[in-house]
Amino acid sequence: MTKSSRNWIGLAALSLGVFMALLDVTIVNVALPTMVRDFNESFNNVQWVLNAYSLVLGVTLLIVSKIGDMYGLKRIFVLSLAVFVLASAVNGMAPNLLVLDIGRGVQALGGAGMNALAMALVAVSFKGSKRGVALGILGSVIGLSSASGPLVGGYLVAQFGWRSIFYVNIPIGVIAIILTMIYVDEVPDLSRNHKIDFAGMALSAGSLFALIYGLILKESHLNWSWTSPQMLGWFGAAVLLFVLFIVVESKLKQPMVNLEMFKNPHFVGTVIVALALGAGIYSYNTYLTALMQNYMGYSALQAGVRQLTISIWSLILGPLTGYLGNRYSKKWMISGSLFLGGIGFLMLANAMTVKVSFAELWPGMILMGITNGLVNPLLNSTGMEGVAVSEMGMASGLINVFRQIGVTLGIVSLGLVQNNVYEKYLTAHFDQINMPKAAATGIHKALVSAGPFSGHNIAFSTRLSQMPFGHAVQQTVWQAYANGTRAVTLTSAGIVVIGAICAAIFMRNRRASTEELD
Repeated sequence: MTKSSRNWIGLAALSLGVFMALLDVTIVNVALPTMVRDFNESFNNVQWVLNAYSLVLGVTLLIVSKIGDMYGLKRIFVLSLAVFVLASAVNGMAPNLLVLDIGRGVQALGGAGMNALAMALVAVSFKGSKRGVALGILGSVIGLSSASGPLVGGYLVAQFGWRSIFYVNIPIGVIAIILTMIYVDEVPDLSRNHKIDFAGMALSAGSLFALIYGLILKESHLNWSWTSPQMLGWFGAAVLLFVLFIVVESKLKQPMVNLEMFKNPHFVGTVIVALALGAGIYSYNTYLTALMQNYMGYSALQAGVRQLTISIWSLILGPLTGYLGNRYSKKWMISGSLFLGGIGFLMLANAMTVKVSFAELWPGMILMGITNGLVNPLLNSTGMEGVAVSEMGMASGLINVFRQIGVTLGIVSLGLVQNNVYEKYLTAHFDQINMPKAAATGIHKALVSAGPFSGHNIAFSTRLSQMPFGHAVQQTVWQAYANGTRAVTLTSAGIVVIGAICAAIFMRNRRASTEELD
C-alpha cells in the first residue's frame, strides 16, 4: 500500500474519532426528556448530562493538546479514543444519574484528546496541496457532526432508546482505534526536550472551569444579573486565574502555551473566527431546534431531517474548500462566507412570525449551512499555517477551545436575549387579553417563570386551551416567542458579521504553508 493510501485511510480513522467526540456534544439533547422519565429526576438535574461533557471538554482541551505535543500526537489520540469508548460503555449501562454524569465527564476527557489532536495529526500526515484537501474533509466532518446531533439522536432514541446513543460509539470507536494504530504515523517523540508545565496546566484549567461553569450557572438562572455576587465571583476568578496564567507562562522557558502565537495577527483572527462560529452558528442550532419542536410541532427526528438543510453542506463543501483554499485567498473566502451567513440570518429573522413555516425558513438555513460548510474547513487549514510541528497540537487545541467557549457563551447570551424580549412582550400585552385579573396574574407569572422554552407547554395545555380566553393567551405567547427568536437571530447575524470583519482585518493571505509544516 502506498504512503498516500495509508494517509487517506488514516484520515478516515481520525474523522471517525472527531465525529463521535463532537456529535456527543449535541446528540444527548433529544434524549433528555426520556432520561427525565427513566431516572425520575428533574430536567435541571438531567441537564448536567450535557453540562458535565461541555465543562470537562472545555477545561481539558488545552491540557490534552500540550500532552499530545510532548508525548506523541498519535499515542495520546489512541489513548483518548480508548477512554471515550470505555466511558461510552459505562454511560450506556448507567444505573443512575450520578454514574451517568461522572461517565460523561470521563467521556469528555477522551473527546478532548480526539477533538484537539486530530487536526494536528492530519496537518503532519499530509503535505502541500493535499493538506488543504485533507483538513477540508476533517472540517466538513466537524461541521457535520455538530449540526447532525438532533437527527442522529432523534433516530436512535426513537428506535432503540436513549442508551443506544452511547452504545453506538463502541463499535465505531474500536474500528477507529484499529485504523489509527495501523495507518496513522506518529510524530517525533519530543518528551525528552520538554518539561511539564504543571502551573500552567492548573491555572488554565482553573480559569476555563470558572468561566464555563459561570456561564452554565447563568444559563440556568437567566434572572441573575451579570453583576450578581455569584456571577462576579466565578467570572472574577476566571479573570484572576487567567492573569496569573499569563504571568507564569511569560516567565517560563518551556511554557504550556507559547504566548508568541498571540502576537501573530493571523492566528488571532483565526481564533476570533472560531469564537464567532461557535457563538453565532452552533449555539443558534439550539434555538432553531427548540422552535421546530416546541412551537412548530415537529418531532426530534422530523426536526433533525429538516436541519439537514444546514448540515448537508458540510459534507458537500468540505473537500471543495481544500481545493479552493489552495488556489484562492482563505482570508477573503472566510470573511465572505461569514457575511453570507449574516444574510442568511437576516432572512431567518424576517421569517420569524406567528405563522412561520419551514418553507419560509429553509432559504436562510441553506445560507447558514453554506457558511458553516465553508468556514469550518478553511479555519482548520489556515490555523495550521506557519505553526511548528512541536506546537501543532496546541494550535489545534486553542482553535477548538475558542470554538467551544463560543458555543457556551453563545447559548447563554442568546438565551438572555430571547428571555428578555419574550418577557417584555408578555408584560406589555398580557393585560390586553379579556380575562379575569386573578387568572391573568397567575398565568402571566407562570409563563414568565417557565421562560420561552417551556412557556409553550403551559399556553397549549389542555386546561388552558379549553378556557374562553385560551386562544388569545396562546397567540400572545406565540408572538412573544416569535419576537424573542427574531431577536436571537439578529444577534447571531451580528456575531457572524463581526467575525467577518475581524477576519478581513486580522487574517493574512498565505498561499502555502511554511517550511515549519513541511
